[in-house]
Amino acid sequence: MHFVLAFLDQTGRATLALLRQIIKVFDLLGQSVGWLVRGRWELQQTVTQMARVGVESLPIVIITGLFSGMVLAFQTSRQFLQFGAQGFIGGLVAVTMAREAAPVFTAVVIAGRVGAGFAAEIGTMAVTEQIDALRALGIDPVRYLVVPRLNACLVMLPALTLFSNLLGSVGGFWIATLQGVGPEIYIESIRRFLDLYDLTGGLMKALVFGVIIAIIGCLRGITTTGGAMGVGRSTTSAVVAAIVVILIGNYFLDVLLY
Repeated sequence: MHFVLAFLDQTGRATLALLRQIIKVFDLLGQSVGWLVRGRWELQQTVTQMARVGVESLPIVIITGLFSGMVLAFQTSRQFLQFGAQGFIGGLVAVTMAREAAPVFTAVVIAGRVGAGFAAEIGTMAVTEQIDALRALGIDPVRYLVVPRLNACLVMLPALTLFSNLLGSVGGFWIATLQGVGPEIYIESIRRFLDLYDLTGGLMKALVFGVIIAIIGCLRGITTTGGAMGVGRSTTSAVVAAIVVILIGNYFLDVLLY
């Protein structure tokens, strides 16, 4: 009986803690959207964050997108060629990249690289009382710190996803032709099976994932306490939480979009 009560107690505490975090996430998102709607955001900070999120992330997105397409083509080519179904390979690779691989893999990579950076940078400002100094100067930390990062993720995640899509198709084309698929057959397969909605659906996912990465990373940073160890904990939890929410959200977005 004691074990059951202890289990229920721990479960209840964990549930309440999760609900508090969800409330904080939506509160921060609401404040950020409020500043966005009013057009009150820092242009210079936004451009700087766009460079960090987009340009500086290109190398790892190139590797991720290229090899994702190559692996998809390698696995499907070997199986489909045995059944004479090479006309489906290009379409399968392109649709899979557009709907799933490009938006999800790109978001996970950006969560690990950029989300961690958001949490570490803002968390350091929190423990060194720089955020309190902003408030003392009459500057809203959400407007100055969160909104530029949210803007950057909203713009650059879809752009990076498109780039990953392109590279995935190029990598898939290269591997498929090496496996014996005709170049014309591969390209025709893409034309036949890939719809515009597949691309737009993936970009809609990228927008949602951008919001998740920015808000969770910034929230973890703003609520950081405990000095250097606290910054480390916030950075780790930001990455883990963002990736988990991205993967869970991906399922529900699939149900809604497709």
